[in-house]
Amino acid sequence: MNILRKLLFPVALLYWLVTFIRNFLYDVGFFKSETFDIPIIAVGNLSVGGTGKSPQIEYLIRLLSDNYQVATLSRGYKRSTTGFVLADFNANAKTLGDEPYQFYSKYPKTIVAVDENRVEGIEILLDLHHKPNVILLDDAFQHRKVKAGFYILLTAYDDLFSDDFILPFGNLREPISGKNRADMIIVTKCPDNIDELAQQKIKEKLKVSQAVYFTTIAYDAFVYNESGKLSVNEIKSEEKVVVAGIAKPKPFFEFLEVNSNETMLFSDHHNFEEKDIAAILDKAKNNKIITTEKDYVRLKDLLPNQQLYYLPIQSQFVNSENDFDKKILNYVEQSSGNS
Repeated sequence: MNILRKLLFPVALLYWLVTFIRNFLYDVGFFKSETFDIPIIAVGNLSVGGTGKSPQIEYLIRLLSDNYQVATLSRGYKRSTTGFVLADFNANAKTLGDEPYQFYSKYPKTIVAVDENRVEGIEILLDLHHKPNVILLDDAFQHRKVKAGFYILLTAYDDLFSDDFILPFGNLREPISGKNRADMIIVTKCPDNIDELAQQKIKEKLKVSQAVYFTTIAYDAFVYNESGKLSVNEIKSEEKVVVAGIAKPKPFFEFLEVNSNETMLFSDHHNFEEKDIAAILDKAKNNKIITTEKDYVRLKDLLPNQQLYYLPIQSQFVNSENDFDKKILNYVEQSSGNS
């Protein structure tokens, strides 16, 4: 373990105490949580980044959009704006943040909004002329000023919250006891071939009473840009540069079968500057540049369209998909409020 993290162990104990007391005061009603007369599903995690929240939000959008007007509400991490912003034809990754803009680009019938104040954001959404009848809160597990009606807690297969510790000694945003607020738990980024015995062992490690589901990341067979698409198999055999600014890019690189000489790695939600673009173009020469879907929305206006492609991903259930869908649909259908 990193020596600096060991030295920060006393700070972690203090942070644990502060977050534990905060949660306790919300639990007993000393701090007020706002409720709303609309189904609200919050998707989040206990750890910092890399659990696959965006693919899970997109899964819920696809599940619900045929029968409901869905809205997503995010903080809009690293956006250039403040306050409430509703996505429209003027929107981009800078004004919304990369993930909300990705939702807007892929699902134009979905209402996409950002606001660092989730209470005010929901109130504005409910005042719209064409208001939503279900709201998905992105990365809102610790946002306790809103009491959602349904909480989905994500934890990554190779980084379970049960194996972690609170910041800054570990990567948890709050004590593990926060898992008790979840209505269900999803173990994300599992191997495709994970069997029932391995699933049972993980359930035992998590020590939870809620239903636990297992998902994997399904990569598309094609890469895309605004002009068209190319086969991934074709791309794998070509000289190229693969660019990633996500929390855990290893599976992305492995799927494309690239070596370290072909990759360029940036921090999660990286704000690409002129020097970065110059470095990417210099490394790529005239070869194709492949990136993640999240990075594409930030890079597409900065790099030549004919060179730049992105690889879509989806959250895919290993098993029990119908059971998961039924639970979500039942909640939305039966819920007239979240009190």
